[in-house]
Amino acid sequence: MSVAVVVEAPGRHRIAGHTPRDPGPGEALVAVHAVGVCGSDREVYQGNRPEGYVRYPLTPGHEWSGTVRAVGAGVPGALVGRKVVGEGFRNCQVCARCHAGETTLCTAGYEETGFTQPGAMATTLTLPARLLHVLPEDADLTAAALLEPAACVAAAALKADARPGERVGVVGTGTLGMLAVRFLRAVSPAGLLVVGTGREREAPARSFGASDFRLAGEELPDDLDVVIEAAGSASAARTAAALLRWGGRLVLTGIPAPGADGLDPTSLVVRQLEVRTVFGAPPAAWAHAVRVFGAGLLDPLPLVTHELPLTEFAQAMELVGAGDPKVGKVLLRP
Repeated sequence: MSVAVVVEAPGRHRIAGHTPRDPGPGEALVAVHAVGVCGSDREVYQGNRPEGYVRYPLTPGHEWSGTVRAVGAGVPGALVGRKVVGEGFRNCQVCARCHAGETTLCTAGYEETGFTQPGAMATTLTLPARLLHVLPEDADLTAAALLEPAACVAAAALKADARPGERVGVVGTGTLGMLAVRFLRAVSPAGLLVVGTGREREAPARSFGASDFRLAGEELPDDLDVVIEAAGSASAARTAAALLRWGGRLVLTGIPAPGADGLDPTSLVVRQLEVRTVFGAPPAAWAHAVRVFGAGLLDPLPLVTHELPLTEFAQAMELVGAGDPKVGKVLLRP
């Protein structure tokens, strides 16, 4: 039976029957294999997503993998049967930012799968075929469901521009943090420090490539060349900045609560730090993540700790919000 999760309004959801929508011109119909659940999905459910970045009623789900079942006019028929993942941002393709490849800065306004457009917490998903990235024939679709967060981390890694022999760090030990460790390890750093809030995350961090692990609050270095912040709090951003040498490079990927105390601008200027930020992933970052995954250099499957049927959406929300360090990535399966 085809089903979908529908969040009617904050705190209210139902499991509804789902009728696949035939693809129109330029579109593809994808049979969803798995969909990841992240903190932003919980924000949608709780109702604390920033205004303008969600539209109810809504079928969530922006991290997904699947197989193309049908295509509309103007789409190559060779896509049918291929394993795919897909970008979420519904960019206009014609504004100056889109032409520059900065599709997450599209000036036409924000539209994204799973937030303002129907998402993948359903048996099928119909979306513009131009957003699809084709995977190798032997790709593990369960692992591939994590390629959306991997693409966001790939965007951070590209902006960090870490070079072989540099000393690098990651603040945050969740899914984004562990993926950031993997991307930074690939550039052969002289050292790779991970900073977390619980000792239980040390083993996973080292398995993904960390050479050192410290707890926030412990004595920390202040001479790293590059740091990626992946925890989403203002305190994590401040910790990340403090890890850097003068002239170091900081990439922020998390979104702290509005109004939180941020970085000290005097310190940023005097220390001449480069600060870059990531919100979503442009096509180049997606292509980078898919290429690294396809080459066997990125295996996110060990991050998955729970796989539930789509009908257990409520339990998935509880798991994601529980703060249990034993809960890693939660996937829903149609």
